[in-house]
Amino acid sequence: MSHSLIELGRVFLRIGATSFGGPAAQLALMEEELVHRRAGLTHPEFLDLIGAANLVPGPNSTEVALHVGRVRAGLRGLIVAGLCMILPAFISVLMIAWFYVRFGSRPEVAGVLDGIKPVVLAVVAQALIRISRPALGRSRVCGVLGFAALAASLMYPGRDLAIVLCAGILSIAWSERSFRIGRGGGAGLLLAASPAAAVGAASIAAPSTLGLFLVCFRIGATLFGSGYVLLSYLRSEFVIARGWLSETQILDAVAVGQVTPGPLFTSATFVGYLLGGWIGAVAATVGIFLPAFLLVAVSGPLVPILRRSRGTAAFLDGVNAASVGLMAAVTIGIGMSTKDDPAAIALFITACLALFDGRIGSVRLILIGAVLGAVRTLF
Repeated sequence: MSHSLIELGRVFLRIGATSFGGPAAQLALMEEELVHRRAGLTHPEFLDLIGAANLVPGPNSTEVALHVGRVRAGLRGLIVAGLCMILPAFISVLMIAWFYVRFGSRPEVAGVLDGIKPVVLAVVAQALIRISRPALGRSRVCGVLGFAALAASLMYPGRDLAIVLCAGILSIAWSERSFRIGRGGGAGLLLAASPAAAVGAASIAAPSTLGLFLVCFRIGATLFGSGYVLLSYLRSEFVIARGWLSETQILDAVAVGQVTPGPLFTSATFVGYLLGGWIGAVAATVGIFLPAFLLVAVSGPLVPILRRSRGTAAFLDGVNAASVGLMAAVTIGIGMSTKDDPAAIALFITACLALFDGRIGSVRLILIGAVLGAVRTLF
């Protein structure tokens, strides 16, 4: 692969514009482009970059792109790779958000959205099952923390960040009996490096542009685990804590992020547009992705230290276990809102069976759900 920024931009524009199907699909395309087709990275080097992305919060697939850009062309490469990875998804989501605001109240459009929601819930449920075994099965401690996070999220909704941090700290305390402050320091480095400290937990009274940026910045700076955990964070921040959006609007945002190419985190673009038009969309998008750019730039030289730290490993185990609990809680919470709709329940069950069969991908299933929802409005 050429070291030129133009070539780097072309590669990630193509990946960003064609990577339907979530983070796994994005990483698969990156591996195909960067390891096999262009021989710019070896397979072990690519796996090391995935591991580095897992050490910091934020959208992991985007962070892998940022690491690739940094390795190939320094800070400028990081910026070019990241922007080109995000841009196609941003434009796609922005166009859908405009259509949603303009025509979303029409019966046929509402029917399409009603057909999409049960399928999205099924996609989240499948992701939950897929990641629960490796996240909760590492130790009995992880299993306990996962179920504790589920219970805490159901009893105290809107406290996702506190639950995740508590789980990480408890995991460190449990796994390292001889742990002392200042020794092992990996988790400390993670928390110190996280830009979340600069934002704090301020609650914003109105959906201003700055408010959108700060809320999305905090999400991007603290979200570990699968991109589907984003649903829990968006619901916590925008529905429960502030009441700026409804459950339906948040689920629609995640659905749009799922059916468009590129990072699922561009669901924030949709949220921002609903609350502040195109300026709000830009503010939310910059807010949720900026921490990834900062963290990859800062953590690159620290990755070898972080990876050797027992404290870091324990912290991440606890955070990942708690993330599974949060995903389960939000799936239960939103699923309960459809319990009185037999058609939605039937579509959810059918989508679950189709996903586990594996013959139909999540994007196709969502489109099928949209068609069925539109047809339902005709009868």
